[in-house]
Formats: sequence, C-alpha cells, structure tokens
Amino acid sequence: MTPAPRTPPLDLLGVGAGPFNLSLAALADGVPGLRTAFHEQRTAFHWHPGLLIEGATLQVPFLADLVSLVEPTSPWCYLNYLKTRRRLFPFYFAERFHIHRSEFDNYLRWVSNELPSTHFGHRVDAIAWDAGECAFAVGFTRLGPDGETLGAGLTHARNLALGVGTAPYVPEPLRDLAADPVPLVLHSADYLAQRDRLLAARHITVVGSGQSGAEVLLDLLRSRPEGAEGLTWLARTPAFAPMEYSKIGLEQFTPDYTRYFHGLPQATRDRLLPSQWQLYKGVSGDTLGEIHDELYRRSLGGDWPDVTLTPGIEVTGANRTDGGRIRLAVEHRQQETRGSLTTDAVVLATGYRERPLDTLLASLDPSIVRDGAGRPQVDENQRLVLATEIEGSVFVQNAERHTHGVGTPDLGLAAWRSAVIVNTLTGKETYPLPDRTAFTTFGLGTAGDRGGVPVRPAEERG
Repeated sequence: MTPAPRTPPLDLLGVGAGPFNLSLAALADGVPGLRTAFHEQRTAFHWHPGLLIEGATLQVPFLADLVSLVEPTSPWCYLNYLKTRRRLFPFYFAERFHIHRSEFDNYLRWVSNELPSTHFGHRVDAIAWDAGECAFAVGFTRLGPDGETLGAGLTHARNLALGVGTAPYVPEPLRDLAADPVPLVLHSADYLAQRDRLLAARHITVVGSGQSGAEVLLDLLRSRPEGAEGLTWLARTPAFAPMEYSKIGLEQFTPDYTRYFHGLPQATRDRLLPSQWQLYKGVSGDTLGEIHDELYRRSLGGDWPDVTLTPGIEVTGANRTDGGRIRLAVEHRQQETRGSLTTDAVVLATGYRERPLDTLLASLDPSIVRDGAGRPQVDENQRLVLATEIEGSVFVQNAERHTHGVGTPDLGLAAWRSAVIVNTLTGKETYPLPDRTAFTTFGLGTAGDRGGVPVRPAEERG
C-alpha cells in the first residue's frame, strides 16, 4: 500500500480567534499560497456579550473593522458585510460613523463563520519546537458544543500567532466576594446576564472610571425609579474624565506613535504608560453628557437624585455584613481619609488584563528573551524575541502593551498590525503600508526623518 503523502506544516497557526487574530485571518485569506489555520477554544464567536447594552456604540469609527485601514477592497470589510445583508442604503441614511456595538458583534461573527481558516471548538493545549520538522508542534483538543472532549489532534506550523485575548480583572480586595455566588459582586463582562438581579437590588455600586463603568451606570440609572435610584459610582482616577478624542491627540493611536514608543528605553515606557490613562480609561464625552442629562432631568422637581458619583476613591477591602449586605472599605488618596460604604450589589468595571502566555509556551520558556521585569521582549514586527535555535516566529497580538504602548488593544490598529505580520511572513510588501500616518512627529530625529526636528551631534551643541 502506498503511504499517504505527508502534509507539510502550515505557514501560520493562530491560537485564538478574537478580533485581532480574526483580522489576521481575514488579511491572510487574500494571500495566494499562504496556508493558515486559526484555532479557538470557544465553540462560537462572541464579542463582549455582557456589554452589548442596547444603544451602546463603538468608540472608534466603523473603518476600524478587520481590514479596511489596510485593504478597503477586501471582501471581509464592514461595508461588504452590509452589502451581503442588503443594508447599505439604510446605513447610508443612518449617517453613522460610530456603529452600534451589537452590529459590530454581528459583523465579526459573520467573518468568523465565513472564513475557511477559523476552527472553533479547538483548544490548543501545548506548543513545542520540533527541530526535525523545523516547525512548531501544536497539540489541541476538539470540543463539543457543551465543552465536552471529542478528540485530540496534532498539527505543525512554521509560525504561530498568539491572540488569546484578555481576561476580566477583579481587584484583589474583591476576589473572594466575586468568587462567592451568594453576594452579588460581578465583573461588568457579566453585566447583561445579571442585569435583572441587579435591578432588584436596593443599592448598587459601580467601581471603575472607564467607558464600561459609565455605560453600566447609565443603563442602571435609566432603569431605576426616580427618587429611589440607589446608585454609587466610584473610581480611582482623579476625575470622571472624557477620553482623549481630539484629532491630534488621537494620533497616539497611529503606527507612527507605536514605532516611537517601541524605540524608547523600557524604563521610560513603563513610566509613560500610567500617565496616559485618559487615552484608554476615559469615558466618551457623549456618554458623560447623557449621564448628566439624565441626572439633570431627575432634578427638575427640586430634589437631587439618589446617585453618588465620587472619583479619587480606591476600594481597599470588602466583606459581607451580618445582614447579608456588602461593606466596602474605601480610601480617598487626595484627602488621605478612609471610610466604608454599605451596598447590596457591586459591578466591577475594572477592565481586563492580558492572559499570561507562560503555561502555553512552557516548553519554549528557556528560548524566550525577557526584559528586566521578566516580560517577553517583542520586536517591531510583533514577534517574540527567541533564541536562535527556534527558526520559526511567534507573533503576539494584544499582549505587548509594555513594548508597543496604549494602542495595543485599540481596534483601529488591528488591520495595520495584521498587515505587518503578513508582510513579515511573506517576506515582501504583500500589503503596502504608508511610511507616515500622523501629522505629529514624535521625538527628535534627523533632518530627513519625515520632516522631524533634527538632532545636532553633541559636539555642535553650545
């Protein structure tokens, strides 16, 4: 019997199929001869289902879809999605630059279902470098619709793209209560699933100053009876501040700024990130306006609504009272005062953290080059810096804020980053990328460096 022909390794295996790896899959789909597959543990695509609040919109324009800012003629662009749904004219007359979040979720699900390279219900369990194959050996488990194990598989790929996403972050003082099913303490990622229980609570506290916290507060406020709102909004930030949304300010979400940030010393990058909180922890000015409008409307009769908004507050502890309520220990840093707040439910709009890669890459750990803080170094082409014996590349998506800056989780940079990865894979400019993307010139450069401010040699300085 003639043996079956050996299947050559894939050119790229993606681990995870969230928006960023989905962008990479969409751009790779248009490259002749490029063999790819994307394995996702979930059995179906869902994008932040707990925050698909009615009327909530994206904070970025619809052009920040999976492909348009690199290849607007791609069949996977948002406008083509509307065309397939025969909805272009309604969209045209709606004049919406910022689309509903639920619509974006529908678009992403359409792409994930139609792309031939995406495989849901495939959990990647182990990754190792196979020197004999000159490729990564990737072990995975096939899962059924309820998460049951259906079988195991092994595939080889010359390169990997890790897009395992982020996980809801629960601050340490609240972790025990959040893990306890009795007290109503939940992350905003689960908001819609618990909304009815929350609305039945006498008093609700929202913790977190960003867009999610503002949207949860606004939705609760609109659903509570006047005069008995029973709402408190707490945040560590010094103000409930609007997100930076000026046109020049937004240029910090361009490839130009990403390159500038990547070139800074690591210690400088680490100092810079916390100071940029208004770039990613602020709130849409429209949402802040809607909250104020609703509060103002409820005060027209002369009484103040039962809503407390207090920035500058950190929750330092939490426990259940004898009466089954929740007591939060709080501290106001500017006043240097401490106090407590008793509430019936807590919604933690405390953001997300990058999922650690250590377990998945355990066998590669000796070959991963790390910085002084033990974090993997990532080069400007999105690759982990590896020892020379590993001949393949491990690309990372949304796991490199320490090297690439605040734009890392931003949807507006997804297509550009995916194009960088495709161009690196193919060794050519498969997707032509502009040399310049911002009117701002970040930092000092040479006179010929895109019009930058020239730097004089030290000996010429007076």
